[in-house]
Amino acid sequence: MRVSIVHRNSHAPKQLPSREATRRRILDGALKLFSQKGYLGATTKEIAREANISEMTLFRHFPTKEVLFESVLSTHSFLPALKEILPAIKGKPPEEALALIARKYLATLERRKDFIKILLSQSEFFPEKMHTIYHAFLSELFSTLAAYLREMQSEGILRQFDPMLGARAFLAMFFTYFLTKDILRFQGTEQKSTDTVIREYVGYFINGTLREYTAMAR
Repeated sequence: MRVSIVHRNSHAPKQLPSREATRRRILDGALKLFSQKGYLGATTKEIAREANISEMTLFRHFPTKEVLFESVLSTHSFLPALKEILPAIKGKPPEEALALIARKYLATLERRKDFIKILLSQSEFFPEKMHTIYHAFLSELFSTLAAYLREMQSEGILRQFDPMLGARAFLAMFFTYFLTKDILRFQGTEQKSTDTVIREYVGYFINGTLREYTAMAR
């Protein structure tokens, strides 16, 4: 009987991680260090070390630190979650749909609490280019929610109002709740459950935007 022996080559090159996997490690490492040291404190060399790559490899994926920060915002913020949830809430009553958006938004803010806290503390020292990046991100976030509100208007569910202002007002309510509860530790915010706050805040918003809403006589 003929026996074949296969010798494994111990010197065979290791399989390299995919480009997408490397990119993900860089983004995760950047989020971690930006959350600990802020944009101004974290260096690309430290981020590369956290991702277990060379700084040169980092720059192949993200040519500048600003581009890396912009990608962290677009990947780890509420924006991708909002884009994902909008098709799923299509056709749901506005109270239910907006409550789902609010719950997802607050959950994202809670997960990114350290990142948001240090971002707020350093924002006034950001170079102008960073403000431009952050404002562009916020504009896309508001525009995405505004598109949903505009669709509800076209279906006759919501009355006519500026959907961009409506989107900003809706998200601002919940960001203020998160800010006072989790960042400023304002006493009194813990007296109501998050579900209760979501229900009441959504109610405030809906009662001001439903077509059937009638203002109180002055």
